[in-house]
Amino acid sequence: MQYWLMKSEPDEVSIGDLERLGSVPWFGVRNYQARNFLRDAMNVGDLAFFYHSGCAEPGIAGICEVSSEPYPDATQFDPASPYHDPKSPPDKPRWLLRDVRFVRRTPYQTLTELRAHAELANMRLLARGNRLSIMPVNEEEWAFITKQLMGL
Repeated sequence: MQYWLMKSEPDEVSIGDLERLGSVPWFGVRNYQARNFLRDAMNVGDLAFFYHSGCAEPGIAGICEVSSEPYPDATQFDPASPYHDPKSPPDKPRWLLRDVRFVRRTPYQTLTELRAHAELANMRLLARGNRLSIMPVNEEEWAFITKQLMGL
């Protein structure tokens, strides 16, 4: 099993939305490195921190599980979508998504709180300039956050 952190703006899809719906497609990934993680490295059953970004206090709000193989993100073909990509051909789509399912809400861990722990100093999320919407989390980081910070 691998671990991930997946960012979503809560006004688009929040942990509450995921809990209510049970499962959602993780659409709108438009960065090649994040897309490659989603397409090539993720596996069904992997766990991810559900991270609220683009809000007053960004942070980890819950845990979700990768629940599908990758498939084309339909928003790339929709001219009305903010994620439309007119250069992505339907016969060879550039952008993919995976479904994720709700696992649990967690005690909210803000970005500021995460930065306060030396054990997380090398966490990709905390690197300057990191704007990836999907990134790996190593086993030690996952264990520290879930056990030490969240008490799970």
